[in-house]
Amino acid sequence: MAFNNDVNASPTSSTHSMNAADGSASPASVHTASDAEWLRNAVFYEIYPQSFADSNGDGIGDLPGITAKLDYITSLGATALWINPCYDSPFKDAGYDVRDYKEVAARYGTNQDLADLFAAAHERGIHVLLDLVPGHTSEEHPWFKASCKAEHNEYSDRYIWTNSWVEGAPGLPFIGGEAPRNGTYVLNFFKCQPALNYGFAKQTKPWMDSPDSPAAQGTRDAMVDVMLYWLGLGADGFRCDMADSLVKYDADDRPCTIAAWRDMLGRVRERFPHAVFVSEWGRPRLSLQAGFDMDFYLDWRWDGNPNGYSMLGRDTDYPLGDGPDASYFRATSTTGAARFVREYLPQLEDTRANGYFCFITCNHDTSRLAPRLTPREEQIAFTMYLTMPGVPFVYYGDEIGMRFRDLPSKEGGYTRTGSRTPMQWDGSVNLGFSDADPSQLYLPVDPSSDAPTVAAQDTDPDSQLNYMRFLINLRHELPELQADGGFEVLHASDDDRAFVYRRVAADATEDGTPLPADAIPASVIVALNPSTAAVTVHLDADQPRPQGLVLLHRGDHATYDPETRTITLPAQSATVMR
Repeated sequence: MAFNNDVNASPTSSTHSMNAADGSASPASVHTASDAEWLRNAVFYEIYPQSFADSNGDGIGDLPGITAKLDYITSLGATALWINPCYDSPFKDAGYDVRDYKEVAARYGTNQDLADLFAAAHERGIHVLLDLVPGHTSEEHPWFKASCKAEHNEYSDRYIWTNSWVEGAPGLPFIGGEAPRNGTYVLNFFKCQPALNYGFAKQTKPWMDSPDSPAAQGTRDAMVDVMLYWLGLGADGFRCDMADSLVKYDADDRPCTIAAWRDMLGRVRERFPHAVFVSEWGRPRLSLQAGFDMDFYLDWRWDGNPNGYSMLGRDTDYPLGDGPDASYFRATSTTGAARFVREYLPQLEDTRANGYFCFITCNHDTSRLAPRLTPREEQIAFTMYLTMPGVPFVYYGDEIGMRFRDLPSKEGGYTRTGSRTPMQWDGSVNLGFSDADPSQLYLPVDPSSDAPTVAAQDTDPDSQLNYMRFLINLRHELPELQADGGFEVLHASDDDRAFVYRRVAADATEDGTPLPADAIPASVIVALNPSTAAVTVHLDADQPRPQGLVLLHRGDHATYDPETRTITLPAQSATVMR
């Protein structure tokens, strides 16, 4: 491995905003996405708080532990955090079953600890997004307990209840026999997560409220109040869980759910115009209409049919071992990049003017790439994720190659549990995560003798950690690689493994004014070949040609022959060049 750090470009910036979903919206409902300019050059780091750093020796990660590691996050180059839910919870779904939206769970610390984390992060130029769970609460939430009462009260309509203990909710999961109230209630996910009432797009039963009913309005008001509370304490925004699921019986293009979000986000931005929102939606054409700044490229693979993101690194039924794997980044796969491009490009083109469609290295719901992919395969994947349009998200531990493990379910994790193990800091007890007895840990640490750690990789110039640092630094330094830079596919085929694309600097100067008409924006070419054999790619006459300056390479770097207009990509290589 080699890194070429001869990078002299400086970042530029431009105005980035989003209009309302359609021109017919009333003035009161129209709002734009955040004007947070920092998103253009942001790199997020996702932290699963119970598994990151334990400051008090109880075996569970906490907020002071995160604060103590902010200098490490800064050294990585990350400029923003997404912290998974840290609110009070019975933890039947790892905190996605909220018992009190305005109270930090005792195992993580206090509200003051979270405010201190915000302040310490801001001192380092790091923004912090909390995880909002707007669609459901815990069955232990006081709102739900009140709604279970037989007598009508202010929370009776906060959740979705039928009018009879023997009547279910057509097409929706429901539970009866659990409360004095004469009715059954709708669930969103697990049995412990009753669905909040944002109304029904189609009301087929008397108990179904419309999305503009007082009941649905009350739910939206409550969620706005939660967001305003944490923004007031210093949060910079929210990642919003299951964002497309609010209004029941909504049409496929989610017009009523979009309207609900536009109402809530619009009111929040009246108070906090710089607040940033990222949706767990997976369809940016819709989520960005709803007012979100960003959407994730989520991992979907149903009945063996992968979406574009799954095609890249998770097109397999085997998160461990050497089972059949059609993932693009698997060296022994025969999958070309064209399959991904066909799925990705239409979504990118639908959304480029309105916000960001983002890549993740992994997240708490997705199997880590290692050990199924080798370190070289992972690094080629990370090279792509960090050089694509949108705002990249790095999942904690991916930067050192932490491995997915086959573990018993913990707090509703099931098959996701193996991606939620403690961060591996050094070679001390519990790999530096906690001073607790190993039996008290939230999850067991990797017992392997070669378990990767930050300490072991920190000073090794060829380590995965330092490769990730260099990638992130390259992204920060090159305006071509910023979130809103142009994207052009130069080569993607079903017949070979090469993927070559061009990133172009946004057509604006640092103060947002357009470039002169005769100006040529800077551009770089990214060339990937995850296969075990070299590939030669011919560039058409009208395509840009590399100028020879290699900024980054993994393995042997790609070379360009101007005589034949061909790029030769060595086996398992990743190259970024002018």
